[in-house]
This record gives sequence, structure tokens and C-alpha cells, in this order.
Amino acid sequence: MIIATAGHVDHGKTSLVRALTGVDTDRLKEEKQRGLTIDLGFAYTDAETDKRLGFVDVPGHIRFINNMLAGVAAIDFSLLVIAADDGVMPQTLEHIEVLQLLGVRHGVIALTKIDRVEDERLAEVEKDIRQATRHTFLEEA
Repeated sequence: MIIATAGHVDHGKTSLVRALTGVDTDRLKEEKQRGLTIDLGFAYTDAETDKRLGFVDVPGHIRFINNMLAGVAAIDFSLLVIAADDGVMPQTLEHIEVLQLLGVRHGVIALTKIDRVEDERLAEVEKDIRQATRHTFLEEA
């Protein structure tokens, strides 16, 4: 199964893939210097079954939307990453729209950086996520 990340810049897509696979998908010198994914990154891990999971880590910055499009063109599943401290941001909405347009039908939402916010903020972000994913393939995620 191929899983593509999606979400706003600096919401933790690369860190989450690294936590799940042990692979740092930011491999370019410029990515490491800037702390920003520029090109597609790839990682694999064996699931607890006999299946292998492949991850495509896509850029979240608007300047690299072409690379994001290339990364999600033929995927099975989306991993939408939203940081609790920022909440739903412009690229979050754009990535949801792109995934919808490309016909992605399965996905989950990972809420990251929850240790940085109070419970009230977390509840507000969860409400915003429900609104942003309403009538999309992520509505029940």
C-alpha cells in the first residue's frame, strides 16, 4: 500500500514518517539546512502483516505544490497531518482539495503537536478539522 502525506508546511509530516519508518525522507542538503521538505521523500516499513507500507512524504509549502501533485498522483491512502498549535491552514485545505480532485478515497488524519496546546485549543482545532473535511473522503477519518 502506498500512503502519501498531506498537510501544511511544518505540521510534522516528515517527522511522523520518520517515527513510523525510521527513515528521514528529507535527504537534500537544502532541505536539511532549511528544515523544509522541497522534493518528494520515500520510506518503507513492513506492517505487522505480510504487507509492506510505502510512504511518499510530500512538501507542504505552496512554492512546492507541483512536487506535492507528483507525489499523490497514484496513491492508495492519504495521511493528512495537522498541527494542533496551528490548526487547519491554507495548505491543509489545498491538499484536501487536491486529494479530492485526484480521486483519493481513503485516509486518516494525524493531529500532531498536541503537547503544545491546552485542551480548549485542541477542541477548537478538532472542530475546525471536522468542518474542513465535511463532505470529503476524510469526513469519517
